[in-house]
Amino acid sequence: MVKLGLSHEPKGSTMQRRLFTASCLSLVTCGALVAIRSAAADELGVTLAADKALVGALLGMGFYGMGYVIAVASPLCDLLGMKTLMLLACLLHVLGITGFLFAPGTAEDPSLDWARATMLLVGLAHGLVEGVINPLIATLFPEEKTHKLNVLHAWWPGGIILGGLLAYAMRSMGIGWQVTWGLALVPTIIYGFQVLGVTFPKTERSASGISAGEMVKASLHPLFLLFVAMMAITAATELGTGSWMDSVLSKTAGFGGVLLLVYGNALMFGLRFFAGPIAHKLSPIGLLTASAALAALGLWLLSSASTTVSSIVATTAFFVGVCYFWPTMLAVVSERFPKTGALGMGLLAASGFLGSGFFTTKMGEVYQAEGAAAAFAFTTWLPVGLTVVFAALWIGFAMRGGYRAERLGKS
Repeated sequence: MVKLGLSHEPKGSTMQRRLFTASCLSLVTCGALVAIRSAAADELGVTLAADKALVGALLGMGFYGMGYVIAVASPLCDLLGMKTLMLLACLLHVLGITGFLFAPGTAEDPSLDWARATMLLVGLAHGLVEGVINPLIATLFPEEKTHKLNVLHAWWPGGIILGGLLAYAMRSMGIGWQVTWGLALVPTIIYGFQVLGVTFPKTERSASGISAGEMVKASLHPLFLLFVAMMAITAATELGTGSWMDSVLSKTAGFGGVLLLVYGNALMFGLRFFAGPIAHKLSPIGLLTASAALAALGLWLLSSASTTVSSIVATTAFFVGVCYFWPTMLAVVSERFPKTGALGMGLLAASGFLGSGFFTTKMGEVYQAEGAAAAFAFTTWLPVGLTVVFAALWIGFAMRGGYRAERLGKS
């Protein structure tokens, strides 16, 4: 039985390990689905008889679904229980994956309403997963939030690697995207059964006696709201670019973009395990500043890449840059604004997904109107702006004695 004082149990406890494993596995599923649909972007255009703008809108629906539900799901973690929400995520994954396989093309459905609706279900499932696992890990490891959230989110690129390699192998054998997409049901069912056998704790905020009113009040802090806005841009930089990488680089560099997607996510997978020591040296804000600058360089190089070598160099810079964005943003909010609890992490993730949905759609429109390379050039300005804001925050914290995590129950 997991008690409210779970964080006081030995770090290597069996229940902690099972909860952490279940969280990682659910994120693998989400990452694999994103990679599969990214690799199938051009095939979807053929199957559904849709142009780049329509495909971009379709891919964007997955991110919108994540954003719509996560802001609602996170505050419900204590009311409905994290286990209930995870099982609902599994059900929505099954319905979305299966339903998308039967989506008609534009001849029968000009606006792709069926395809968008089922892609939305997949996004809703991902949003529920994120809505649970982020506050869960913050609760389980209150003294190691930056490190543990980065390790958890290493399994997002882990899923992208799995899905990307599977998509590439299937395409090389002449097998359509439908088979690859359908195979995503396998990890979905596995994480569903894994969740069934696990007992979930209450969130850190609830266990500490912080009221819902205090949680809402803390979420109105101006600096917290700034981080919510920046999360939309950090996520759009990473996820929007990743959604179009295979399609764009296959045309601009003549190289399989899905392989570069796999390579880049392999870098992320390994680097996220070292987030703790790096953040300790630079501070989390310093880490975000360096990440934004490198992401801007990588995107600029991607927009002009025309050979295999230049594509690999650009991809390396870009993925090392975006590697720590998502989990470190979550960790900073959890450390600096712990009273925001699951609501704070949910609002942050919701902003990230909605921003990604908007810019994935916008990149498709730019791609259609101005060409493949222009889609990446358009997005380069996002991390440039981030670099300026993060650098200002880094200097501001340094002038006030440095970055420090706040603990619940302490002033």
